[in-house]
Amino acid sequence: MVTPARHPDCDALARIGTAVRTRLGHDARVTRLTDPRAEIYTVAQFLPVLACHRLIGLIDAVAHPSGLIDADAWPAYRTSYSSDLDPADAVVRDIDDRLSTLTGIAGRCGESAQGQRYACGQYFNEHCDSFDTAAPYWGSERCCGGQRSWTAMIYLNDVEEGGMTDFTRMALTVPPCAGTLLLWNNALPDGAPNPWTMHASRPVLRGVKYVMTKWFRARTWR
Repeated sequence: MVTPARHPDCDALARIGTAVRTRLGHDARVTRLTDPRAEIYTVAQFLPVLACHRLIGLIDAVAHPSGLIDADAWPAYRTSYSSDLDPADAVVRDIDDRLSTLTGIAGRCGESAQGQRYACGQYFNEHCDSFDTAAPYWGSERCCGGQRSWTAMIYLNDVEEGGMTDFTRMALTVPPCAGTLLLWNNALPDGAPNPWTMHASRPVLRGVKYVMTKWFRARTWR
């Protein structure tokens, strides 16, 4: 029997997962969600109201239609707007520092933060944040930090109706709540990609939804 090849970043992701898991377990602010198949955490009131408002303004200033790495194969799969947030902005820098302090992941391993805006009816269908290492794009991603380890997403406003984050393979739903951090490990304990982290941003039914997202890599992000 042929043993499947290990993912090139498995060992690093396993080490990062152990370190972050231990750190979060000693932080009283952090709540782990109940399904054991994935490591998913929330921190209520992680971001103050004024910081949320500042980020919403930054998102609106530069928002453009969200893209996908393989968009040609998946038309209309994602209908939101995205914004690359200025890493020199004081609020963005502060959040980067706070996320690194919370997780213990070095700032150099974090991608630049991105904002997303979902108007009424907009959505992002189910997907995983980890990369497909068999896909053509993996060669470039491997050279600029490798596989994604953890995802940090902050809800910036309350949504009148809809806009939930669904972990679709676990029937787990997280409603948007202003200032709340949603944090999850994209890998299993052994460092392999965790298929249970498949998630979707459900359509906004009333109002507008704003979030800030930051992804961490196995190695230094370039």
